[in-house]
Amino acid sequence: MRLDKYLKVSRLIKRRTVANEACDADKIAVNGKVARASYAVKVGDVIEIGLGRVPLKIRVISLAESVRKEDAGNMYEVLSI
Repeated sequence: MRLDKYLKVSRLIKRRTVANEACDADKIAVNGKVARASYAVKVGDVIEIGLGRVPLKIRVISLAESVRKEDAGNMYEVLSI
């Protein structure tokens, strides 16, 4: 699954276009390296999101094409805020 789609489906970022723009602005890193929106996310990847005042670091637990709003938080584990 593409990184921008994962960020949208997991509801870490509200819209896919915003996720795409964040990747283009080097605000998203995967496993310590700046990632493009087309990066193929895998289970176990560590994603760092540098939007806003406080960076967010999460680990990918599962991948799904679509999930309900209540289940979106089960797709990742927060490592640090």
